[in-house]
Amino acid sequence: MKISENYSLLKHNTFGLDIKTRWFVEYENEEDLQKLLYDEYFFSQPFIHIGQGSNLLFLGDYSGIVVHSLIQGIEVVKEEENHVWIKAGAGVEWDSFVAYCAEKGWGGIENLSGIPGEVGASAVQNIGAYGVEVCDTITEVHTYNIVTGEKQIFKNEDCKFTYRHSIFKEETHRGKHFVTHVIYKLSKQPVYNLDYGYLKTVLDGKDVNLKTIREAVISIRDAKLPDPKKLGNAGSFFMNPYICMAHYEGLKEKYPDIPSYPVDGKVVKIPAAWLIEQCGLKGKTIGHAAIHEKQPLVIINKGEATADDIASLASLVCDEVKKKFSIELQKEVLFI
Repeated sequence: MKISENYSLLKHNTFGLDIKTRWFVEYENEEDLQKLLYDEYFFSQPFIHIGQGSNLLFLGDYSGIVVHSLIQGIEVVKEEENHVWIKAGAGVEWDSFVAYCAEKGWGGIENLSGIPGEVGASAVQNIGAYGVEVCDTITEVHTYNIVTGEKQIFKNEDCKFTYRHSIFKEETHRGKHFVTHVIYKLSKQPVYNLDYGYLKTVLDGKDVNLKTIREAVISIRDAKLPDPKKLGNAGSFFMNPYICMAHYEGLKEKYPDIPSYPVDGKVVKIPAAWLIEQCGLKGKTIGHAAIHEKQPLVIINKGEATADDIASLASLVCDEVKKKFSIELQKEVLFI
């Protein structure tokens, strides 16, 4: 176990903010985690568990303990003729895991290539992109309950997965489970999902396989999203809102070109990027924070942005979208 005091989280938040935590703890295995969970001092302090910090905005220095998993490992735990079950450590880099599976010919998560973060966070956030959500492949999430100190396994149905949501984000469970491993069921005879975004266009004329799909997804992401290593950001700052059909029909009368994705006969999903762009907010700046010119879902740190700059800009976006469309945007990024 690695323990550091007055530790800078500059490398642990993709906004590139040089904030500090009183204590920073990294554990490499379940045994270390169990020791931590039975430590009296640990429970006397505020604490938060993070991955790569790609969905966090620290509003200032953290006076408690920031915990991070270094649990590694990728192993086959079950295999059948058409499917394989893969157990991955929570600290495994997500995109490295996707690359590994694509190389092995195991399909199901190739559309999620290029997403920053770690395996543990994939289950907590229910990450999704290009018509795929990771919950469609997850069979189990292995955790430790920080109240009891005992191991607890959540089956897929226990996780209450919905759009960008899981039970681990709900008030009754948030911060009460540390994920150690996730098990994914992948296909040895994958069916490709190419109907979302520009995938078909980018793949036109190419041999379609897991490798070329992965390459296409990464190329699309690179063209639209800034690299956090060069321009601090947390990817999509806002979630695509769901609105009722009556609300959508009213908006369509006023905005005939409004894009939409029917969820069912009663609910429609509207791209948040379109709403933000219609408010004229592309490129909008507060301090050194700005709405990205190419992708309005992204708030960037232009170099010297403060947490207040970023939070104020996010608040402005929510206010303007609500004023114009009567839609309340929900933030993907967690404020701490």
